[in-house]
Amino acid sequence: MNALVALCHFCELHGPRTLFCTEAVHPPSPSPGSAIPGDRDREGDREGEGLTMRANSSATQRADMCEGCRSLPASHPGFVSVDSETGIRYLSHQHPRQPQLFSVVRQACVRSLSCEVCPGREGPIFFGDEQHGFVFSHTFFIKDSLARGFQRWYSIVVVAMDRIYLINSWPFLLRHLRLTIQSLQNTALKVFDSEQCVCPQRAVRMNSAFSPAVFPHQRSGNAARSLTSLTQHQNLWASLHSSFSWLLKACGSRLTEKLLEGAPTEDTLVLIERQTEQEEEMSGWDGAEGGGSNSQASQSESVQAKDFQFDDGRQEDLIGPKFKSLRHLRQVLGTTDFRQLTWHVLMGNQVIWRGADPGLIQSAFNVLKALLPVGCVRAVPYSPHYEEAYRCNFLGLSPDVPIPAHVSSSEFSLLVDVLNVERGCVNPVSDDDILSLYQFNISSANTQPTDKGPTLLNKIEVALSNENLSVEVVSLCLLCLKEEWMNKVKVLFKFSKVDGRGKEDTQKVLALLGATGPGEEDNVRLLKFWMTGLSKLYKSHLMTAVRSGERTLSQ
Repeated sequence: MNALVALCHFCELHGPRTLFCTEAVHPPSPSPGSAIPGDRDREGDREGEGLTMRANSSATQRADMCEGCRSLPASHPGFVSVDSETGIRYLSHQHPRQPQLFSVVRQACVRSLSCEVCPGREGPIFFGDEQHGFVFSHTFFIKDSLARGFQRWYSIVVVAMDRIYLINSWPFLLRHLRLTIQSLQNTALKVFDSEQCVCPQRAVRMNSAFSPAVFPHQRSGNAARSLTSLTQHQNLWASLHSSFSWLLKACGSRLTEKLLEGAPTEDTLVLIERQTEQEEEMSGWDGAEGGGSNSQASQSESVQAKDFQFDDGRQEDLIGPKFKSLRHLRQVLGTTDFRQLTWHVLMGNQVIWRGADPGLIQSAFNVLKALLPVGCVRAVPYSPHYEEAYRCNFLGLSPDVPIPAHVSSSEFSLLVDVLNVERGCVNPVSDDDILSLYQFNISSANTQPTDKGPTLLNKIEVALSNENLSVEVVSLCLLCLKEEWMNKVKVLFKFSKVDGRGKEDTQKVLALLGATGPGEEDNVRLLKFWMTGLSKLYKSHLMTAVRSGERTLSQ
């Protein structure tokens, strides 16, 4: 990550000061005449020597520093860690190695401990500009029995020039910086409590005459104590170097650039939004105080909903018999039952699989999810009790779970019972031969014929029945069909929901989109259900465009 992490302190005598900073130094690009085997090692030795020289040269500047403003001794060479994979060196010292970075960090330090403060003076905040860089700052207090108010003010700042990258890393940085801060606070609190037991400073101050001029001298010259003294941690700076170095490496590797051919699809936007929401929820759990039961309940619900966002690679990790593709599922269920199942999936009805093999049910959901946009998929893969339809449209149940009467009699649900087949012989059966192991009973209260539509289902059936097309080609064909119908959904959403047109105009748009004729009712139901899968970004973009257009017309 092209950033710098620094620990800052507000000294009672000298104001905001930088205590410790860690920066990443990338290896130079190889040139034709510089590829000598031992050069890199010698450069590493000179790097350490350079740190020592810079430390000694700044000795005069350190003369006006107190113990609270100083982290490493003037003769200390600093800390250096090397990433063996990338060759990046992580250097830590009291100040940055480059003069340009020194002024940037200095300004970030002053602003984080003066004007750029969140309510309560403890917590995260973001500020900066293009010229001086952007800063993620987290301020906090450390207990000190000899300080004003019995606490000292610190901050950890992350400085980077990439504003978007730093904002996207907010949940990650917040979660891990809080762990470092809590560790420092807890260690200092133990030292504070032990000192108060020996000599309670509150009683001493109340019984002595107070004068601002002599207040530091009343504390026996300990107006400024180092962080090492406050925590009694002898290896504090080495520990912070490891923590900051890992933070820079992990934050840089968690987000990667990916080349997209064209605009991102709705599925991509929805996945990004879900990942962001999950990171924000995790940050909320980490920072929650009290209400532990509510936080745990929310976390379990989110994890349960997240479990269904399977990666394609996880299909291979399932043990036992499993469905490999939509074509395989169609061969096992038969064309009639498969069409009925697919019709309910496309219409947004609740599809319930009940059986004793969670892996088989999970594999079925894995292949069925390819029929829908990511935003329309809500599932509980395997549950010991029934979940309502508003929570999930894919539900896996153990075989002894009863189906409520209002569900079994509803036309908006379909039940697939997976029953074990009694076999008289004891010959081993291949996992691919699912029909020799299980029997599938499909039931639904829906009496509407599914042979007419929707149009998308008819096209899917044609692709699956064509044996000349491989499974990979069918998957690409299905992806193109989904994109085609998602574009129709966007047009209908803009026309009916945003613009608020009437039924007659909507009917004309449906005809233009090719959604009328045979299976028109099913096409409309599909389009309305797929509207729920549109990303929040797309919806907000449309609403913003409409409002800006209205303002322009009014002016």
